[in-house]
Amino acid sequence: MPLITDNQRLNEICENLSQCEFITIDTEFLRDKTYYPKLCLIQVSGPDKKAYAIDPIEGDLDLTPLFDLLLNPDILKVLHAARQDLEIFYQLMGKVVHPFFDTQIAAMVCGYGDSVGYESLVRNIVNAQLDKSSQFTDWARRPLSQKQIDYALGDVTHLCDIYLHLAAKLEERGRTSWVFEEEAILEDPKTYQNIPEESWKRVKVKSPKPKMLAVLREVAAWRERRAQEKNIPRAWIMRDDTMADLAAQAPTDAKGLKKIRNIPGDMADKPSGKAILECIKKGLATPKDDMPVPVKKKPLQPQAAATADILRMLLKVQCADSEVATKLVASKEDIEAIAMDNNADVPALKGWRREVFGEDALALKKGNLAIGLKNSNITKFKVTGDTGLHE
Repeated sequence: MPLITDNQRLNEICENLSQCEFITIDTEFLRDKTYYPKLCLIQVSGPDKKAYAIDPIEGDLDLTPLFDLLLNPDILKVLHAARQDLEIFYQLMGKVVHPFFDTQIAAMVCGYGDSVGYESLVRNIVNAQLDKSSQFTDWARRPLSQKQIDYALGDVTHLCDIYLHLAAKLEERGRTSWVFEEEAILEDPKTYQNIPEESWKRVKVKSPKPKMLAVLREVAAWRERRAQEKNIPRAWIMRDDTMADLAAQAPTDAKGLKKIRNIPGDMADKPSGKAILECIKKGLATPKDDMPVPVKKKPLQPQAAATADILRMLLKVQCADSEVATKLVASKEDIEAIAMDNNADVPALKGWRREVFGEDALALKKGNLAIGLKNSNITKFKVTGDTGLHE
């Protein structure tokens, strides 16, 4: 099948797909040398598994018909591990694809494990094997071979069967709403907006102090803006550990800047060096009330640590019984928060998660529930008033 490179053919395809109840979609992109992902190929299919490969590189293709399809509220867009694909389309359209269904999230809700891969679902649900020989293709290089195109189309044809299987399973178990609840963060445009002033939060620093973080905030924002303007990876502008050193030492002149590791000696006297020094000075001059406050995580007391260990065991039992991925139900932070506070404001004590795990977690803490071994299997026991144990 040739690549779709002309507008007339794209219009015809999108018109046909607009009649479908759902479509499957995937992308091939490169990001190793750019800040923003470079879109190289778009694969799309209807329920009939007649798939198309759309080429955004060759020719002068107007993707508007495809964008209209992706924003059509009457058509469900099915993707696997949708985060990066959704980001790509957000950058192109300025809007989030809607509505969509992430089969990775659905698979976690249906008990296929944490962050299950597409290949695993193809093997377990479709009973097929993917040819991974084209996995590491340079998708920006043209021409693409028929083998490469066939490989790419496999990412949307098998997805039809996977979606239908998972959708039926979710409906049967009454868990469809769980998936859409989990997708809320992916529906939020803020998820795909890299705000320079917020980028410092991704950088790890030792023994953070407010003034240090104020400097880091300014330097990180400068790096983010520069990376965006040049469309190159952040690390090509400055590495995280270098920014951490700048924040800790806060040099205020070229001589001091030259002492920071991984800062080229001649950089201090260039415009970029002067810009960094201005950022440091701005950070140091930040009013105390406007400085970031370090988040200090309190270590768990021995008793709470022991409770957390038991709660983790309970989580595994509950998730195995409910056939849902543990990662989806409660995080390490959730477990520790519950161990310290019965009213902790965490997802594990809300909604369907409370039903699956939260209620039993609190019952265990109150002594109304116990876990132990029976026939070499971890089993839950209800604790009665006479201290007897019953399954």
